[in-house]
Amino acid sequence: MSRALPAVLDVALVVVFAALGRRSHAEGLDVLGVLRTAAPFVAGTAAGWLVASLTLDAGPRDLAFGAVVLVCTVVVGMLLRRVIGDGTAASFVIVATTVLSLMLLGWRLIARLVA
Repeated sequence: MSRALPAVLDVALVVVFAALGRRSHAEGLDVLGVLRTAAPFVAGTAAGWLVASLTLDAGPRDLAFGAVVLVCTVVVGMLLRRVIGDGTAASFVIVATTVLSLMLLGWRLIARLVA
């Protein structure tokens, strides 16, 4: 599996997370709105990929790699949301961490099971 496919999958899942969140809060699913919501988390995902690539010997399908991506996605995403004035309520942090954990670690677990 090329390195590009797992990266694209992580970003796609973050965008799906943003779309689901907007839909559940009746904010609409317009493309620009979804991208605005996803952008801080996508930046966090990119940071996670950079950190994991520089610090781990593990490949992108490894759970340790996914854990670094997850932590960076949530932490950087929430910090950037705070900077731009979007909400970072504790309940949102918990839901975002839970859903993103299922998504970003879940596909890696499935890949491990079918490998």
